[in-house]
Amino acid sequence: MDHFTPSTDPVLNSVAWSAIVALLPLLTFFILLAVVKTKAYVAGAFALLVALVVGIAAFNMPPALAILSATQGGVFGAFPVLWIVIMAVWLYHVTVLSGRFEDLRNVFDVIGGGDVRLQAVLIAFCFGGLLEALAGFGAPVAITATMLLALGLPPLRAAAAVLVANTAPVAFGAMAIPITTAAGLTGLHATDIASVVGRQAPLLATFVPLILLFILDGRKGLKDCWPAGLVVGFSFAIAQFLCSNYFSYELTDIVASLVGLGVAVLFFRVWTPKGSIAARERLAVASGAAATENVDSTRSGGSRRAAAVVTTEKRASGGLTPTRTWLALFPYFLVIVIFGIAKLWKFGVDVPAFLASTDIKIPWPILHDSLVDAGGKPVSSTIYSFQWLSTPGTLLLITGMIVAFVYSKYDDGGRYQLTVGNAVVEIWRTIFKMRWAGLTIITVLALAYVMNFSGQTVSIGTWLAGTGAFFAFLSPVLGWIGTAVTGSDTSANALFAKLQQTAGLKAGIDPNLLVAGNTTGGVVGKLISPQNLAIAATSVDLDGQESVLLRKVVGWSVALLLVLCTLIFLQSTPVLSWMLP
Repeated sequence: MDHFTPSTDPVLNSVAWSAIVALLPLLTFFILLAVVKTKAYVAGAFALLVALVVGIAAFNMPPALAILSATQGGVFGAFPVLWIVIMAVWLYHVTVLSGRFEDLRNVFDVIGGGDVRLQAVLIAFCFGGLLEALAGFGAPVAITATMLLALGLPPLRAAAAVLVANTAPVAFGAMAIPITTAAGLTGLHATDIASVVGRQAPLLATFVPLILLFILDGRKGLKDCWPAGLVVGFSFAIAQFLCSNYFSYELTDIVASLVGLGVAVLFFRVWTPKGSIAARERLAVASGAAATENVDSTRSGGSRRAAAVVTTEKRASGGLTPTRTWLALFPYFLVIVIFGIAKLWKFGVDVPAFLASTDIKIPWPILHDSLVDAGGKPVSSTIYSFQWLSTPGTLLLITGMIVAFVYSKYDDGGRYQLTVGNAVVEIWRTIFKMRWAGLTIITVLALAYVMNFSGQTVSIGTWLAGTGAFFAFLSPVLGWIGTAVTGSDTSANALFAKLQQTAGLKAGIDPNLLVAGNTTGGVVGKLISPQNLAIAATSVDLDGQESVLLRKVVGWSVALLLVLCTLIFLQSTPVLSWMLP
């Protein structure tokens, strides 16, 4: 097959017209999802079809290569992306089946001062930030969404909250891989990019907990709990700034999340939230046995309802002991330990290097040899990496099996009931339950790959980069679009980091500022990423309601993007240039 090199101006030899045509697949998806209100997998399928037509007819991509691009994206969507989500939801189901769900709720009551809104903020923002630092790629959204559901929060509010909370840590997520990727592609120093990102992202982090309070309980929640929200956000932001600039940018989110959580625990010793009981009533938050019975029956199947009720009654007879507290928190501590070892442990045995060595690199058939860059070299992104051991999904599987084994050994005289066999069977139930959400994720990733490989995404970016000095204002928009399409800030940097650098040099703007702007803009694009919408909706049993969720968060995404655009534009001028290193 002949070689194909993507072009940025195939339509009428115009970058502008090419970019406008390239927007059609995205417009198709969001219009079908938000206006026509179709199922997400239907919107994804039609958007994929439009992307294929645009790629073949307008961007001159050979039909076989366009289809092969879609297949690689679909396979990547199935593994590792969907695998991560399935394992995250399954880990939650294991905690429900074990009967330790109620104990976890009681622990949250203690940590959050008895206020369900603040408990939700700490889980979604601080614990979610910690998971983002270690895993990323959808796992934080899936895990924290199920935990908020465990608190008894309404599913839609829980899903919206975790999506918004997942903005603040994304730039430094997965051990700051978005920044490392950008540095590798541009030749800029990662520490320089990170120091600029550390002077942008903390501004968002300061106010995200306040936004979460508003999402969870409206103006009343903001009025009752704003001091705690501000303390958590500000402490997270300060730690994020200091660590990214003066310590280790790879560890930024780990440090910031732990600092935010620690400061919150100390703050709750001297401050008590208002209206906690009224908030539970407004949010219809169930408590104790009633909540456990409801979740056990809806999440795990009616056939086990009787057993769940019996177990609940047995648990109700005893108080929350130190052992029960530890075992309730054990799955989440274990997640941190296992991911920490997998990502950081280099003493004696370099665990990250060992895990990376198990990855199987597969040049995608025909596509790898046929899709080449301007220099005639095969594009590296056409190599599929089968991360059977190193992927966060497999690490979550290992975590869940250990949790199931430990729980089966500590049944506390029959008060808790779980066997390893039941946990294994639950994997298949989870896969079946998530089949439609899985189809959404697969079609969306197929869409992203077709747009990327055919040149549609880069064409959009090149068009925006032609605005001269004003490009500093539009710089975050590229990261926003890239992350919205791919679901990954890392992928957005892979697409646009070099373009940002080139545009900066031509316009006389610091390239570090623009590459950092691409990274920071991507964090708010993740809010409306179809991939993340599907993950969040599925995690809280809102399959098929992605359009409702999109309408609830898109306003926040656009508003935060405008804040970033203004900030980065002013940082490129004498007005706020003093903020830069």
